[in-house]
Amino acid sequence: MKPLIPTCLIGALALFVVAQNPSPDTPPPGAMEKISEALPAEAYAKPKKDRKVLIFAKTNGFRHASIPTGKLALAEMGKKTGAFEAVVSDDLANFEEDALKTFDAVCFLNTTGSLFMPHPEQLKTMSDDEKKAAQETSERLQGNFMNFVRNGGGFIGIHSATDTFYDWKEYGEMINGYFDGHPWGAGTPVSIKVEPSQEANPLVAMFEGQNVEFPEEIYQLKAPYDSKSVQMLLRLDTEKTDMTLKGINRTDKDFGVAWVRNWGKGRMFYCSLGHNNEMYWHPKVIRHYLAGIQWALGDLDVPLKEGL
Repeated sequence: MKPLIPTCLIGALALFVVAQNPSPDTPPPGAMEKISEALPAEAYAKPKKDRKVLIFAKTNGFRHASIPTGKLALAEMGKKTGAFEAVVSDDLANFEEDALKTFDAVCFLNTTGSLFMPHPEQLKTMSDDEKKAAQETSERLQGNFMNFVRNGGGFIGIHSATDTFYDWKEYGEMINGYFDGHPWGAGTPVSIKVEPSQEANPLVAMFEGQNVEFPEEIYQLKAPYDSKSVQMLLRLDTEKTDMTLKGINRTDKDFGVAWVRNWGKGRMFYCSLGHNNEMYWHPKVIRHYLAGIQWALGDLDVPLKEGL
């Protein structure tokens, strides 16, 4: 007969496991301190008025383990710098027309799938009438959201925001493309460079014209991706990154990482960095997020090239 493990030891082991493997809904230990240290003391531009940003991280597909860290980082960013108030919520009621009016910008933080529909597993249990009602609700919320941006609202997409709404053409056009795999996985060393023509741009000034190098999951994008239709800010440096990996579909070496564009009267900022927890406390990356968010809010004035 095997000896029984003392209850006190079981408790201690359980605490050890929790400490080493935090809940998927909890940032890793020390995240708050690292984030706070990486953030600047104040915003890049004084807000023209009190700002409120919805941080939305619903997933109807793959769910990134870094979402809790991203939520914490964006909330702390707004609080510490005074740039905005972050409302962290996955409640679809926020996309009703009157509710959207209370926000200055919406951030899709590592979202996946058709966000305004029930989860695919839930759909399997629904009747035809319920599915029809859900589709009608989704289409209404899509219209509300797109009207919000086109009429002057800001939109921020982080990492898998391009792995979202494949069935919505205008969304793909607005964000400039859809996810088409990540040959460079979470542990792959990559080198990210500033677009040469943008080195003086305040949105990337924190990089000081220098590459940043770290392990991170980097996306390649498919249609309607067009780097000429946006103001490109950051790219994968293919001269300093392994280009022999399997799954690289593009032959033009055009792997955009961050960009901005106008959309109607609104502003759209996207950055594909954000798979790994470390991105949310990397001093240059988190400051890039802040600059992009302030631009999307209309507080950091940076002119775009003609036609955008």
